[in-house]
Amino acid sequence: MALWTKIQQLPPGSWQQIYGDRDIFPIEVRHYLASYIEEKFCLDIEPQPDNPQHEQFIANLVNSLITEIENRAAIVNDSDYFLTKLKLAEAAKQLRVRYGSNPMQLFNLIRDRLAAEMRLIQTAGIDNLAGLPNIMMSNSGAEVLQKVNVLRSRTQGTAEDLRKMESELESFALQYHECSKISAHLQTIISQPNAQLPANVSKLQKQKESLEQILNQKLAGLMQMRLALGEKLKETYQLLAQLQTQVLDEELIKWKRDQQLSGNGATFTSNLDTIQDWCENLAELIWLNRQQTKEVERLKSRLQVEYPPVVADVLPQLVQEFTQLLSTLVTSTFIIEKQPPQVMKTNTRFTATVRLLVGGKLNVHMTPPQVKVTIISESQANMLLKSDKLGKSGESSGEILNNNGTMEYQQNTRQLSVSFRNMQLKKIKRAEKKGTESVMDEKFSLLFQSQFSVGGGELMFQVWTLSLPVVVIVHGNQEPHAWATVTWDNAFSEPGRVPFTVPDKVAWNKVAETLSLKFRAATGRGLTDDNLRFLGEKAFRGSQNENSNSLLTWAQFCKEPLNERNFTFWEWFYAIMKLTREHLRGPWVDGAILGFVRKRQAEELLGGCHCGTFLLRFSDSELGGITIAWISDTGEVFSLQPFTSKDFAIRSLADRIADLNHLVYLYPDIQKDVPFGKYYTPYQDNPPTNNNGYVRPTLVTQIPGFSSGHTSFANTPQHILVQSPDPTRDTPSVASSSATTINTQMDSSTGMLEPLDELYLDTFDIMGYRS
Repeated sequence: MALWTKIQQLPPGSWQQIYGDRDIFPIEVRHYLASYIEEKFCLDIEPQPDNPQHEQFIANLVNSLITEIENRAAIVNDSDYFLTKLKLAEAAKQLRVRYGSNPMQLFNLIRDRLAAEMRLIQTAGIDNLAGLPNIMMSNSGAEVLQKVNVLRSRTQGTAEDLRKMESELESFALQYHECSKISAHLQTIISQPNAQLPANVSKLQKQKESLEQILNQKLAGLMQMRLALGEKLKETYQLLAQLQTQVLDEELIKWKRDQQLSGNGATFTSNLDTIQDWCENLAELIWLNRQQTKEVERLKSRLQVEYPPVVADVLPQLVQEFTQLLSTLVTSTFIIEKQPPQVMKTNTRFTATVRLLVGGKLNVHMTPPQVKVTIISESQANMLLKSDKLGKSGESSGEILNNNGTMEYQQNTRQLSVSFRNMQLKKIKRAEKKGTESVMDEKFSLLFQSQFSVGGGELMFQVWTLSLPVVVIVHGNQEPHAWATVTWDNAFSEPGRVPFTVPDKVAWNKVAETLSLKFRAATGRGLTDDNLRFLGEKAFRGSQNENSNSLLTWAQFCKEPLNERNFTFWEWFYAIMKLTREHLRGPWVDGAILGFVRKRQAEELLGGCHCGTFLLRFSDSELGGITIAWISDTGEVFSLQPFTSKDFAIRSLADRIADLNHLVYLYPDIQKDVPFGKYYTPYQDNPPTNNNGYVRPTLVTQIPGFSSGHTSFANTPQHILVQSPDPTRDTPSVASSSATTINTQMDSSTGMLEPLDELYLDTFDIMGYRS
């Protein structure tokens, strides 16, 4: 607790600013667990949010901290510390509720507080820093916290100056009243006709002159104080405006951008509670300085003395500027915490959450505001941003059910928000299409609107915010293209753009990064440089330059079909990603699937391998297909017709590989049971029976002409469909067959050969009992 010991040597006003809001992180916790916090949270390494091990470590660390707080509260039995016991117990409860689902946020908060303490000690010039932790918060977080502390100190100083000014004004008023009495008395004496002047007239006149001199001095002092306060408030306004720009235009915009990128699979570590803390501090400081400016104006009216002609009165303008600053803060912090789905299907339930970051601090929840949701088109969003109006009252581009909600304040988390849990898009109005445009290219946005007052009705705010672009579909087969539109928009939209413009061409290295993010989010493992090189060649139709800055057009990405294919690059990639996510995730994460390899390259890789060596690659010709290429005992390389999701719904890839005994080694020389054994379906000696008493058959993959470890029953008829090898291809083709006893549940196409670069060999025998 060396750091906390040093902190307690500082003036209370300095370090109390760090822990001023005890709801965020109570100072009692910092005090009674000082040693524990400094030992556990002052790490030499910086945890990475992308690292699952680091995430688990932080979750355990935060949980242990809360448990330690609960233990400390439990052992406090002294009646003198009863309030401390209650505060610690309440702190543990609040921390668990607020940060239980986001331990990284509490970890970063504590680290920022420790870094702020170190900064205070260094600023105070305390010697002998040996033994103190070497910890620093993020530059932006430290800078914001420091500026907040400076502004809070200035605001407190202004409040003290106001008290002095009011005291001086009261003293001036008393002396002015006394001087007025003397003047009136003298005037009465002098105005009496033929009256002999009293002996004390001279004394009264001297008192009057003395008081007038004092009053003139006080008046000059008050004028100077008022001018100084005006200048100080003006400087405070400028500092507040700069800090607000940093918080809103940098930190909050970055949060929104990270939220958008998370739609493409990027890791999103939300620091929204920290941003709310900053915004609440800003709201409080702006409101206090606005009130102080109005107070200076009030005192000025009591003084009833005009400024000299050469001095401008900045106070009326300052009140307006503080009001506008507060208005910008309020409207900018009405944000969408949980975005609606960006690919939205009609007549399907969806959710969204809206939050007002400064609602609690400004007591907006005292009269809970209503929030309304509508869907608007791209042109309507443009109109809204240009004029702050939609045009026709209530104009929208569709009908949403359950689109009204009331914001609620959660005392535990200090959040004012509303969650729409049962919204549903019933109708959509589309714009006319031009050229090659399709409905999946059209972007909409959900508009959230509300209004409320603050300061007892003194200020009224109308707020609105737009969701990320939404593509509306009515059929599931529109989903791939819709996701292409959303992915391109999320990745390549520019800050402050006109809704919802995106570049038509993007450097390949940026596209590659996006594809890898998408694939990792969907399948658990990203793409290697070799994978991305393969994708680049495919996207550019084999004409990609070595330069990774080659520009890929939107048309190449998802409009124009690939060479000699009837599908686009994105459709091919999306189908592969979907297949891997649904059926191949385990082997892909393990690295057992080579995947992005061309047929010719697969032949070259297998050419020098042992007989029975095989590899798995994604099909170039079949959407969402994966093929097995292997080298036979004759040295020839064969390829199975690709398996698709339909096939894996019947029998998994691992089980199919286990069925084929001539597949021995996974490339380059790994026994196949090593990578795939853990995914095999366990064999059962007693086949399970259905409720109707029939024995359930097991389907086994076979290749006619190649040995298999499974034996079909002798009387099982087999209709073998043989097709001659394609003479235009180097890789030999192999015929496939399908047992007729599989019945109509088996699509005969799974056993048919297609005139493609790969041949599919899939024979299913029924391994079971004859009835």
